[in-house]
Amino acid sequence: MQSTELQNTVKEALNALYHYPDDAVRMQADRWLQDFQRTIDAWQVADNLLHDATSNPETLIFCSQTLRSKVQRDFEELPSEAFRQLRDSLNNLLKKFHKGPAIVRTQISIAVAALAVHVPAEDWGDGGIVNWLRDGMNAHPEYIPGFLELLTVLPEEAFNYKIAARPERRRQFEKELTSQMEIALNILTACLSISELKEQVLEAFASWLRLKHGIPGSVLATHPLVLTALSSLNCDILSEASVNVVSELIHYTASGSSGGVSVQMPLIQVIVPQVMSLQAQLRDSSKDDEDVKAIARLFADMGDSYVELIATGSNEAMMIVNALLEVASLPEFDIASMTFNFWHNLQVILTKRNFDISFGDEASIEAERNRRLQVFRQSYESLVSLVSSRVQYPDDYQNLSYEDLKEFKQTRYAVADVLTDAASVLGGDTTLQILYMKLVEAVSSCRNEQSEWRPAEAALFCIRAISNYVSVVEANVMPQVMDLLSKLPHQPQLLQTVCLIVGAYSKWLDAAPSGFSKLPLVIDILMSGMRTSEDSAAAAALAFRHICDDCRKKLCAYCKQLFHIYYTAVNGEGSFKGSAEDSLHLVEALSMVITELPPEPAKDALEELCSSVVTPLQEVINQGPEVLEKKHARELTVYIDRFAYVFRYVNHPGAVADAVHRLWPIFKAIFDLRAWDMRTMESLCRACKYAVRTSGRFMGITIGAMLEEIQGLYQQHHQPCFLYLSSEVIKIFGSDPSCASYLKNMIEALFKHTTCLLTSIKEFTRRPDIGDDCFLLASRCIRYCPQLFIPSSIFPALVDCAMIGITVQHREASNSILTFLSDIFDLAKSSKGEQFLSIRDSVIIPRGATITRILVAALTGALPSSRLETVAYALLALTRAYGMQALEWAKESVSLIPLAAVKEVERIRFLQALSDAASGADVNVLMIPVEELSDVCRRNRTVQEIVQGALKPLELNLVPVP
Repeated sequence: MQSTELQNTVKEALNALYHYPDDAVRMQADRWLQDFQRTIDAWQVADNLLHDATSNPETLIFCSQTLRSKVQRDFEELPSEAFRQLRDSLNNLLKKFHKGPAIVRTQISIAVAALAVHVPAEDWGDGGIVNWLRDGMNAHPEYIPGFLELLTVLPEEAFNYKIAARPERRRQFEKELTSQMEIALNILTACLSISELKEQVLEAFASWLRLKHGIPGSVLATHPLVLTALSSLNCDILSEASVNVVSELIHYTASGSSGGVSVQMPLIQVIVPQVMSLQAQLRDSSKDDEDVKAIARLFADMGDSYVELIATGSNEAMMIVNALLEVASLPEFDIASMTFNFWHNLQVILTKRNFDISFGDEASIEAERNRRLQVFRQSYESLVSLVSSRVQYPDDYQNLSYEDLKEFKQTRYAVADVLTDAASVLGGDTTLQILYMKLVEAVSSCRNEQSEWRPAEAALFCIRAISNYVSVVEANVMPQVMDLLSKLPHQPQLLQTVCLIVGAYSKWLDAAPSGFSKLPLVIDILMSGMRTSEDSAAAAALAFRHICDDCRKKLCAYCKQLFHIYYTAVNGEGSFKGSAEDSLHLVEALSMVITELPPEPAKDALEELCSSVVTPLQEVINQGPEVLEKKHARELTVYIDRFAYVFRYVNHPGAVADAVHRLWPIFKAIFDLRAWDMRTMESLCRACKYAVRTSGRFMGITIGAMLEEIQGLYQQHHQPCFLYLSSEVIKIFGSDPSCASYLKNMIEALFKHTTCLLTSIKEFTRRPDIGDDCFLLASRCIRYCPQLFIPSSIFPALVDCAMIGITVQHREASNSILTFLSDIFDLAKSSKGEQFLSIRDSVIIPRGATITRILVAALTGALPSSRLETVAYALLALTRAYGMQALEWAKESVSLIPLAAVKEVERIRFLQALSDAASGADVNVLMIPVEELSDVCRRNRTVQEIVQGALKPLELNLVPVP
């Protein structure tokens, strides 16, 4: 298609996209335009249309975005001699759009900056792009606004990883910019004389400050740009640009690359008084919210950046702290919360154990720590009072949208974090005293369900937040809190928080002198919670679990009463408002108490607990196979999940084994008739897994029946949970010689069937859970029974299967495969595995070159970059196991990648790092070259296709092994 024809087609497609009424036509146009942007013709067409005076705004926006994207991602498509022509064209466009549209000018500016990232400074002429830019501004002052935008985006693009530049070039570009910092600042200083450009100049200055280049603080302290920004803070109309500059200056003075606070003190001494002079404006009602927010941001920045200086507690530091308290008191939460990070960081410094050693001996250090804690005590007490009111439910909470409710909950979590920071400094008991006064004040206005319950709920929420910091034997406030709880109305939200606070202070109920005496009172509260609403029932069940966990020894004498609570809640006539998941907390609670009973009473209690679950399941089974098959999974799993919790938390191995043996006919009936149903099988396998984990070798004959069952059913129904249950069995019984024959047959049967299922990457993609659980089981076999697994005939087939699946996109499946391979390569690390090295080598060495090639392909694009660490470790383990041979495999694999994609120097750096890591260097040494190789090979779609086309990760080229 000719260029003119293509240009017309682009215009038509854009017209259809923006103006055609039919959605299908608009989607088709959008797809065509996206495909067009990837073509090499897009360069010329976009450039032509941008220079075309008849192009409408939609065309200009699309073409500027296309050109920007092409320069960023596809610059390598162009011949090297095209650079100057492209640069000149972009320069002309920058001049053409110097007055706008702003979006087009920005895209062109980013395109020029991206071009500068790709092309070395010497290609731009004398001194690189900044000098080129200065010359352009001197020659054409009328175009300065456009050039200023380019000067603003230049430093930003240094860290833009959308630009498909090689890591070495990206680092070089950053160095070029930092070396030209002085020229850039001189240009900006010169532009300050044009008053209408002041905002733009300051924005550009803020951008250059983000490079964190080490200009001495003494130079910046008197620099015209800095002085202009600081003086602009006091203007009636607060300039966003000046706030950005001062914010960047604050961060700059604290950054390591600028030399840090000590080197930058001259600049800090200029900044801090100017920002402090704004404090009065925080209370100025004439200031709009955005101005107040901007000022608050500067105080928060100072707090975050100078926290170590502030922690000394000097008079100057306390002035900043008082200003931050004032910010924290502002009504808008998004402004007040800007200080929260500061309060946390200050708390960390004040309470850390390895205090600054410059204070001399231990006694001096402790004295200094205590002095500082005392200095900040009042500030944190004020903070507790300020933030605790933030968590109160709004008046219209029942009408809040899902998003508003979510935001409110996030506010509460943020305040809870601040309260724990305060409790770390003040101590939990002191913080509790402050919050208790608020509770007493709130309760006085909280007499019935119609009254104002929200302040009391807010105070209780805060008291709950600090529960981990309050002494478990606290005797002054907590008894009164517990007494107050029973006097509060049963409003659902309030009751939910009351139940949660009971659970949060379960350790206090157990340990405090008067704690256990409060138990009847709190149990009554929890029973009310279970009957009132879904949320309060969930909170009550959770609290009941905490109490039974922490007070379990004392509760052994009250088993009958606990069973009564359980029956009332779970089997009552619809009185329990909680979900089936909530009822599991009650099962867990009883199980924990049963664990503390002597063996015989524990066995009886366990039988009673199980019988309440058996009865409904037995009734279903008694109705015959057809009824059991047709039941909805939920009707079965609600009971089976309770068994899982019983087996998990009743720590009486013999009693649990006996229970499983008695229950086996019921389990077998469900296995036999519901093996097709994944949800039921997952629930049942989970129960069996916990039974195996708790009972161990007490399982005796039942384990054989269980394994025989799942081995047969797996061949028919391929449920991944059968493999997962087998993993648990291997962990417990793998090293038991008496089980060897049986386990060997089981794992061979399971693996043989799995390798028949997973014969291609397509099958791995279709059945990722089977791949995941299969290779989890295989790793367990290597760790617990290598003597059964590695010499078996299935081992080579499973390695082949792993090679097929390495590049599956499913995260867990891919990780399990890579971990399995790493475990094989690391076999020498295991005392059990050492004797099987020769068998391992006979399987791995013939496949070594192929495995390495697939791993290199995974590093360079076949798997997402989020998996780099796992893949890199597998490659490292392979290299450590096979030394020079593995390095040859790696060299052979990397040499397959064309030089157009990866330069020789990049290959050498990667191979050298692999060699160093294999020789014992820190694995982190390997990660930087791995990330760079990955970055280079993924820099754009074309390169990624070239690399994967060369490495062919799905072609196994397996060598037949006799």
